[in-house]
Amino acid sequence: MRATKALLVLVLGVGCPTPARAGDASAPGAATVSGEALYRERTCIACHGADARTPILPDYPKLAGQSAAYLLRQAQDIKSGARANGNTPAMKGVMHLVNDDELRAISEWLASLD
Repeated sequence: MRATKALLVLVLGVGCPTPARAGDASAPGAATVSGEALYRERTCIACHGADARTPILPDYPKLAGQSAAYLLRQAQDIKSGARANGNTPAMKGVMHLVNDDELRAISEWLASLD
């Protein structure tokens, strides 16, 4: 009986925590996705480089080591349209992929890089 119940739990996912998105408080005990993982998954890596120091174009910013508050504000301003200069149109096209909690996690991870 115990094996049957364990199999049922595995098959149906009963009682198994689901992975949460960064900042998701609706799944208690679920792990949040790291800023580094989000940076890769949300396509930041494509333009700003795997190390966040080697962007694909010289006029794209190097993000590693920047202030988390600065990075978050710039990303939020690009997403909202408050910032629409320079290369922001390229960013605007992908900002729908990230929510504010994810932007915060990415910004904090980038700021932690030396």
